[in-house]
Amino acid sequence: MFTFQKVQEVVNIANIKIGGQPGEYPTVLAGTIFYNKHSIVSDPDKGIFDKLAAEKLINRQQELSDETGNPCMVHIYAESGDAAMRYLDFVSNATDAPLLIDSTESRVRMAAASYVSEIGLADKTIYNSLNMAVTEEEIEALTLSDMDSAIILGFNAMDSSLGGRMELLEDGGKVLPHGLLETADECGIKKKLIDPSITPMGNGAGVALRMTIAAKAKWGHPVGSGIHNAPSAWNWLRNIGKEDKLIYKICDIASTGIQQMAAGDFILYGPIENARYTFPMAAMADIMISESVADMGVEPVEGHPIWKLV
Repeated sequence: MFTFQKVQEVVNIANIKIGGQPGEYPTVLAGTIFYNKHSIVSDPDKGIFDKLAAEKLINRQQELSDETGNPCMVHIYAESGDAAMRYLDFVSNATDAPLLIDSTESRVRMAAASYVSEIGLADKTIYNSLNMAVTEEEIEALTLSDMDSAIILGFNAMDSSLGGRMELLEDGGKVLPHGLLETADECGIKKKLIDPSITPMGNGAGVALRMTIAAKAKWGHPVGSGIHNAPSAWNWLRNIGKEDKLIYKICDIASTGIQQMAAGDFILYGPIENARYTFPMAAMADIMISESVADMGVEPVEGHPIWKLV
């Protein structure tokens, strides 16, 4: 293992710390709820869902977080502004953990940014994400909001190489007039979480691992990803998974450890139902990483899995 010469930033969001040197802070894990075709959602446009089932999922993730020492966040996916508001109201009352608000529609993300500012949740909510498709309207909405945390996505459709992804963040590459990190500053984003962007297997998925290391070495911001998207989009595995769901699930969850070994600070591990498998595996990886840098001047913080489970 290794340490970075660059001072590593540690951000504090709703009393959850993210970042630092490998082996110092436990990996923060975010399970996704209300995702596309989630069985607990009956009307994704209106945000109608099974509240009892949702509460059980959120509580189970928190229980595993408390047991292992890996902090948790709740990754909320919404298909409309109304749904985002309903989800935010419910989840914020069910947990004190940080919330990530996500949607494929920028208008939904903008509505959520405005809403959390109105109801006083901006300091515990992470905007997901600032990306290459950002518009002036979105920049204005985020600037007017009280949010100061966001995921900065390194996906560059024009150039998916390491250089292309890094340039998108630094100077906009050939896509934007300014780098996304500068745009985040303009929006008042002080707590930047870099996501290298996970592309499909065979289409540069591994570049995200290399960028994790490169971004932490260059900027020192916390870096992480939704690495499970690589195996979940792998046609070969999906075909096998039709006959053997266990093989699919093993690969999906094991990807978390791959990102951890590449110095990831946070991971969006996919469906929150997978918490029961992901937290023990992530705790094991964190313990091994911490032990590997024990003679390199890195001391694991209080509450790290190494202190709770060994």
